[in-house]
Amino acid sequence: MTHPLPSSSLRRLWRYATGHRGRIVRATTWSILNKTFDIAPPVLIGAAVDIVVRQEDSVLASFGVEEPRTQVVVLAVITFAIWLFESLFEYLHRIEWRNLAQAIQHDLRIDAYSHMQDLEMRYFEDRSTGDLMAVLNDDVNQLERFLDSGANEVLQVLTTIVLIGAIFFYLAPAIAWLAFLPIPVILWGSFLFQRTLEPRYAAVREQAAVVNSELSNNLGGIATIKSFTAEDHEVARISIESKAYQEANRRAIALSSAFSPLIRIAILVGFTGTLVWGAFQAIDGTLAVGAYSVMVFLTQRLLWPLTRLGETFDLYQRAMASTNRILDVLDTTTTIQDGDRDLHSVGGSVQFDEVRFAYRSGFPILHGVSMTMEAGKTTALVGPTGSGKTTVIKLLLRFYETGSGTISLDGHDIRNLRQHSLRTAIGLVSQDVFLFHGTVAENIAYGRPGAAPGEIRHAAEIAEAHEFVLALPEGYDTIVGERGQKLSGGQRQRISIARAVLVEPTILILDEATSSVDNETEAAIQRSLERISVDRTTLVIAHRLSTIRHADHIYVMNQGRIAESGTHEQLTAIPGGIYRGLWDVQTGEAIGH
Repeated sequence: MTHPLPSSSLRRLWRYATGHRGRIVRATTWSILNKTFDIAPPVLIGAAVDIVVRQEDSVLASFGVEEPRTQVVVLAVITFAIWLFESLFEYLHRIEWRNLAQAIQHDLRIDAYSHMQDLEMRYFEDRSTGDLMAVLNDDVNQLERFLDSGANEVLQVLTTIVLIGAIFFYLAPAIAWLAFLPIPVILWGSFLFQRTLEPRYAAVREQAAVVNSELSNNLGGIATIKSFTAEDHEVARISIESKAYQEANRRAIALSSAFSPLIRIAILVGFTGTLVWGAFQAIDGTLAVGAYSVMVFLTQRLLWPLTRLGETFDLYQRAMASTNRILDVLDTTTTIQDGDRDLHSVGGSVQFDEVRFAYRSGFPILHGVSMTMEAGKTTALVGPTGSGKTTVIKLLLRFYETGSGTISLDGHDIRNLRQHSLRTAIGLVSQDVFLFHGTVAENIAYGRPGAAPGEIRHAAEIAEAHEFVLALPEGYDTIVGERGQKLSGGQRQRISIARAVLVEPTILILDEATSSVDNETEAAIQRSLERISVDRTTLVIAHRLSTIRHADHIYVMNQGRIAESGTHEQLTAIPGGIYRGLWDVQTGEAIGH
């Protein structure tokens, strides 16, 4: 995998942060002013030495303050003011950069999450949950850490070089070059390290995502791990990935740690040269003692902060590697374009016309499927596993785009409808029920967060969930746990039905809604489904044919095609038919043949 160079990453971040540029300018201004006043104390020390040595002939005397003691008092007042302003600007730059870091972190996380939700299902099937979590959490936090301190560090180093350079070349041009001699070497070394470190930190972020993905996957499947006593195997497997992450960090650390010692050697050359050559000139009388004092102190102020560039570049590289991953998500375009038409009233008539589809090129799932769901009627879809039944639902909800053919709702091609408008008209009760960590009431009202308690209760009653909810420790305020793990499968399914009932969809889709529950629960669910499907367009996918025998129309799918269609009576009357065969097996009649 190739990654943009850090400078490219910075440009991408700058383009993203358009709304924060005013705050960036303010933070930058406060950083520069803080460093400007921070550089002043060595100059003040030089001025104090100049007053003591030269007295009436000091630099300060040339401004009209001739008496030495008065000069000292004036210098003390100036010193107090400078330290006051330095402290003020330090406070301002700290609060500005930190708030900026928090604001950009928040915006990036929300924008990335919002954009992820707009991407088609294919995007999520190609990526692990842990990898996406690493982008939304770890990568965003890496950028926050750099903005919190690293950006200010870079600005202050640059300010130091410019201001001290101006002072040096004003005081002693003949010596200034010695102090600045190491800087080209330091900058060259910094950029070289930057280029070399970039792929190493990119590898660190990629491996961090792998570890995050594996941990997320294992925690989600902890019951399976325990049931197969695979704890030791999983610890060993995670250990391998964690070791790879450690090794990726080790390679980056080995290089980044060498930065500061090498820079110190270059700094030593400049500092020693200024110290010795400046002293010679001061002894010879060609350089004032005060000016020499200023240069010695400023040389240290100039060069020693550069040793921290190693840590700053370390932060920068980690941040840029993370920035690329975040902005790559934001730059991902969806292949499903939203329509521009809203449905103001929905009749519920659905038409599939010669629909073809493949998840992967060359492996078709649907082969010219044509079917009609009449408004207010119940349509059933049956067939062997893998025949394409669930794919039909995904295409109707526009989780995927059809390869060819059209799907129409009330005569409108769903590609021309806004996805929000389309999905609002459809309620889905799936075999794989997903409940959020929260209360029973919150899960029932998920599609209508503002629903009144009475409405929530009424929906639960229709779904035959009310009685068991009241029996829970906190009733409707009972926390269901992550994915509803505190409830049984049947209880989760009935809450899912109540959730669908509450939004009052025009079209109701029941995907194997009773496949994983006991007979008593199935009967309760079946009664509630019969009530809510009255005068509502309903699509039922079922393996148990007894649950759909009263459907107005049944389509039988086989290998991605509509093989048979009709009512239950018509289909069971077809000798050797697929539906007849499935019915005979489920009723036990096939055993006797």
